Amino acid sequence: MKFKAAIQSMRLRTLPLSCAGVLLGILLAAADWKVDLLTAVLIVITTVCLQILSNLSNELGDVLQGTDTAERQGPQYGLNSGGMSVADMKRLIGTFVVLCMVFGVAMTWRAFGTLWELTPIMVLLLGAAAIVGAMKYTLGPNPYGYRAKGDIYVFLFFGLVAVLGSYFVCTQGLGLHWKLLLPATGVGCFSVGVLNVNNIRDMKTDAANRVTVAIKLGLQRARIYQTVLIILGWACMIAYCLLCWPSWWHWVWVITLPLYIKHLHGVWTLEDRALDPMLPLLVMSTFALCLLYGLGFCAFLF
Repeated sequence: MKFKAAIQSMRLRTLPLSCAGVLLGILLAAADWKVDLLTAVLIVITTVCLQILSNLSNELGDVLQGTDTAERQGPQYGLNSGGMSVADMKRLIGTFVVLCMVFGVAMTWRAFGTLWELTPIMVLLLGAAAIVGAMKYTLGPNPYGYRAKGDIYVFLFFGLVAVLGSYFVCTQGLGLHWKLLLPATGVGCFSVGVLNVNNIRDMKTDAANRVTVAIKLGLQRARIYQTVLIILGWACMIAYCLLCWPSWWHWVWVITLPLYIKHLHGVWTLEDRALDPMLPLLVMSTFALCLLYGLGFCAFLF
């Protein structure tokens, strides 16, 4: 029972979103440089561990803060269902902190061949910041996820850090250029969109003791915000392709457009629990977009 509850709390359906940005960064690096396969695998594993750590910490924080109750609009997880105790969750969180550190160090060592130079030290410090950020979203005395600052964290770590960081590690600190800010910003916008849909769905239950951007904006303006995020994300992805356009293969990702249109239609027509399917739809749409986007730039390698 505890194993099943632990798997539920890991929220595996969110993993494609966390992997989307790093896969895009890895594939864009592969298009420009020779990428070490083991380094790429370690980047993905570290990212998955960080995402699970974030999910577990988020659940524990919401339960301790009294936000997750029987009236929760989203799925019930391990603590909510009674399958795990708070002590069980704390042990599981500790396990994933250790896993994040182990795989993060292994990734850095593999990429740079050392841990004692400035560049790998900077990567390790960024990893430490990611661990702290993942845990402090809803945990601690002053969680930033309860002060409408979650969007900033998601944009930075799921967008900029995911794409630029994975590219940086794969190329051993070389080759990073300003144009990469465009796809990194695009992925960041889509990732914030996932958080915003989650917050729109939970507006009624969050209102008692939590402040989110959706609550500050209200339902109608939160929907407008979601639309702006999706359009801005697409504009950034298009802009990068226009700046780097030697091949038609760079545009294969455009076939995901109907999925985003369906998502926005759902955001504007559904509320509360009925809105929940729009989360995995946006997650999988973003994963598919990033995968096709990166493969399109790597098409000449095959």
